Order: sequence, then structure tokens, then C-alpha cells
Amino acid sequence: MKKIRLGTSDLFVPKIAVGCMRINDMESEKLVSHISTCIENGLNFFDHADIYGGGECETVFAKAFQQTGFQREDVILQSKCGIVPGVMYDFSKEYIVKSVDGILKRLDTDYLDVLVLHRPDALVEPEEVAEAFDQLEQSGKVKYFGVSNHRPMQVELLKKYVKQDLLVNQLQLSIPFSNMIASGMECNMLTDGALDRDDSVLDYCRLHDMTIQAWSPFQYGFFEGVFVGNEEKFPELNQKLEEFAKKYEVTPTAIATAWILRHPASIQMIAGTTNTKRMKEIISGSEIALTRQEWYELYLSAGHILP
Repeated sequence: MKKIRLGTSDLFVPKIAVGCMRINDMESEKLVSHISTCIENGLNFFDHADIYGGGECETVFAKAFQQTGFQREDVILQSKCGIVPGVMYDFSKEYIVKSVDGILKRLDTDYLDVLVLHRPDALVEPEEVAEAFDQLEQSGKVKYFGVSNHRPMQVELLKKYVKQDLLVNQLQLSIPFSNMIASGMECNMLTDGALDRDDSVLDYCRLHDMTIQAWSPFQYGFFEGVFVGNEEKFPELNQKLEEFAKKYEVTPTAIATAWILRHPASIQMIAGTTNTKRMKEIISGSEIALTRQEWYELYLSAGHILP
């Protein structure tokens, strides 16, 4: 598995991260096997959040991991906090510190490799975030920090006070859901794709050496569904996926993976499948280097335009 540098750190991580949002639905034995298979194939980066399964995903992961035979230092654990489901977002010092304590307890570990702030808090006081990060770093509970779903200016506001580098920004990205690419391509056009919904976050992350972690890489819309195999809604895209899958002797899922990883921003893709067979398809996609023309053909087949 190819590795990339995580942000500005000295930490090198696999280009595919294992998303753990749905693992609480897996049978215990299958979860143990899933974790082991991922690690054996070079996928030792696991992405959690304190709200996944109401915290249960972290708990079942810890129990399953203990049965794999691997050690804590064999894996990289990342988790997110800041969402109070259905109520509010909370980046107060008290909440962040308390959340991390809960995460560590559920994951049965002394430290997190990476802590990510999950969704921007409208009432954020960046001085409190800075105090929380300092406390967590000095206590050894968190090594590195990042954000998720943040605009460039929201990141800049945090950076004014936070001493630690913000290594990652988790953002939704897939072939159909790629406005962060389209808005740049359709600059100054009276088109839907020209709408800048994120303040050029893709270019910002590249300029500041932040690793983009792409979530929902096989989804379209906001959890509306999977586009791979959806011939009714994405006939041209699936035709291209099938065409390139035959050429490279892989599956359409692998090609959709290769499309994201072909971008020069050194994106880390978060794969949340609990199907081991599909995970292996995703791994095979990480080994494919699409040509520039193939990348653009897939982009256009999803309904995007070249002005």
C-alpha cells in the first residue's frame, strides 16, 4: 500500500483509511477478520468519531482489535469530536477534553494519533480550542490534530490561536460530488459548477500542506446513495467505470478509487465499507494510475463540463 505524508507531520499513512462508521453492525468474528485483513494489506489507519454508533463503534473496535494479535503501535487511530447529535456543535475546551477522555476509554488506548474537530462550531472560541489542544498534547493523549468540513477562513481563525499544525481536513469528495474541483474549472462562468461552496478549499489545503481526507467516495449528494452500479441515475459514468475496469482488469469500485487518488493533492481516501471483498477492490484501485485523459473522461461522464 502506497503511503503519503500526513500534512506537515513526519507521519506517513496509507492512501486508504479504514472508515469505522458502520462497524457496530458487524458480527464480532467478522469484525476481527475485517480489521486483521485491513492491517495485513497495509491499511493500518482507522478513522473513528465519538458519534459513530453513539460511541459503540469505538467500543467494538477495541474489543475486536484485542483479538487480532496486533499491537497498539501497529495502527494509527484517528477520531473526531464536536458534534452533539441533534442538539449543537461544541468546540469548548471542556467538551473537547471530555470527549477525548471518552474516546480513549472506548478505544481502550492511552493516546490518539489524530484528533479531528468534526463540524465547524458557529460559537467557536478559538482560544479555548487552543487551550484544549495544548492540554491534550502535553498530557500525551493526542499526538496530532486536524479538522473536518471546514472552510479555509475557519481554519485560518483556528490557526491564529492554535500552536499545533492542523494536518487534515476531511471533506466529501467523489466523482459526481466534486464541486471543490468544478468551481475552479468553471471559474467566472454562469454555471452551477462555478458556484464556490467552500472558498477554494482544495487549493487552500494544497497551499498549506493539509491532507484532504475524502469521505463518502462512492456516494452522490448528501448520503443520497451510491453511484457505482446506479445505471438509472449515472448511466454514462457507469459505462466509463466498466470500460476502464475491463482495461485495468479490476472492478468499477477500484476505478472510482483510482480517480480520487489520481489527483495531485495527495488525498487520503476514507473507505467505510465493511465488506472485505470490496475493501480489496478499493486496495487494487490504489495501485492504478489513471491517465490524464481517463481522469477527465470519468469527470465529464458524471455530468461535469469543460467550459
